[in-house]
Amino acid sequence: MNAYLIIGEPGTRKSSLLRSLTGCFNRNYRDIELLDGTTIKLYARVSTLQESKTNARDFIAEVAKRDCPNVIFSLLPDPNPLFPIPYPDAQSYIDTFLEAGWHFVRTAVVGVHPISPTIPHVAHFPRAASQPINIVARNIRAHFEWY
Repeated sequence: MNAYLIIGEPGTRKSSLLRSLTGCFNRNYRDIELLDGTTIKLYARVSTLQESKTNARDFIAEVAKRDCPNVIFSLLPDPNPLFPIPYPDAQSYIDTFLEAGWHFVRTAVVGVHPISPTIPHVAHFPRAASQPINIVARNIRAHFEWY
């Protein structure tokens, strides 16, 4: 599984960015053209996994059922404050996905949280909550190497 990830605290417009990047309202498939001219099929999940009360194993199963080789989703950097055990911090989710053989292609961290996940190709967008959404989406699209 090739994963694209957006990490950010509440209020950093992760869902709006995912919608802007993919055109998906909640969960759906999209074709995305990469800068090298190839097109990938992508499964998009808009709401953060912790807020939608989806643990890592359930998300792995959800994505596997979709039979799509690429996924984009979002995580909160910290655990769900009401349910921290089943819905932990972003790094715990990432570790589970890595154990399942997932490959993180690109990750965008929006907002000022200092998280630096232990995966390659992470870019920070600290002004994401104050810049126009189309500017932030353009910058993330460039980092993801999407056309």
